[in-house]
Amino acid sequence: MEVLNLKNKLLERVSNFRTKIQEVTSDILLLDFTVVNAYLIGEPYADRKDFVLVDTGLENSYDFIIEAVERRFGKGTKPNSIILTHGHFDHVGSVKKLIEKWDVPVYVHPLELPYVTGQKDYPLADPNVGGGKVSEMSRSFPHTSIDISQRAYTLPPDGSIPDMPGWKWIHTPGHTKGHISLFREMDRVLIAGDALSTTKQESLMSVFVQKEQMSGPPAYMTEDWDAARDSLMKLKALNPYIIAPSHGKPIRGREAMENLNTLINNFDKIARENHSMTNKPEE
Repeated sequence: MEVLNLKNKLLERVSNFRTKIQEVTSDILLLDFTVVNAYLIGEPYADRKDFVLVDTGLENSYDFIIEAVERRFGKGTKPNSIILTHGHFDHVGSVKKLIEKWDVPVYVHPLELPYVTGQKDYPLADPNVGGGKVSEMSRSFPHTSIDISQRAYTLPPDGSIPDMPGWKWIHTPGHTKGHISLFREMDRVLIAGDALSTTKQESLMSVFVQKEQMSGPPAYMTEDWDAARDSLMKLKALNPYIIAPSHGKPIRGREAMENLNTLINNFDKIARENHSMTNKPEE
């Protein structure tokens, strides 16, 4: 148990090392925790401070999220809601503390609801896929559900997203059963979640230096590789101009579609080589 705690503390230290922000568009702010990203979506210069938070990083991301929100939208402000792409530990790490402070609703896909209401645990991560130190450490990553049932709601079935006019959610299963991505047709911005990565998330060095490398969903926690590939095809059909992932840096323009095509056309080699977790029963 002590070894597992040390591994998780290492991940937290990497997360704290180079935490930074990056404006993707005038109304999209990336919160870069090195090992994972979150996003603030909303126009900071509008009279009304309507904005949402997409994902909540690790448990130690809380202070930086609060600081980023108040720096961008003003002291004492809070988002209208929180949208979760899925319920893995690196996306829900700060959600409990944030809803205690803000008292706002949290929206997830219906298939993801059991994992954020204490009803169902994710499978244990598979350290034998993808190669790299992060994969090796992944067996120690938290996989049990959280319980935010008092503030958790399912997304509308029509694809709309509360508090995000002009955006729609897209069911992109594979990494998890209820994984979603977010898309705004007006400027073709795609918040991909873990449907894909732009760094090799399985490698601690790649994560640390943020080396750009188009990759699939983090292999060690991906449940269904056939579904993951089908989800990429769904995202390709949107013809995104900007792809903003949960792991790695945003890419845009011709590079975005070229990289997405390369990933799809070489999916078995790039993403799901050694995919021993596929169809693995839940533990």
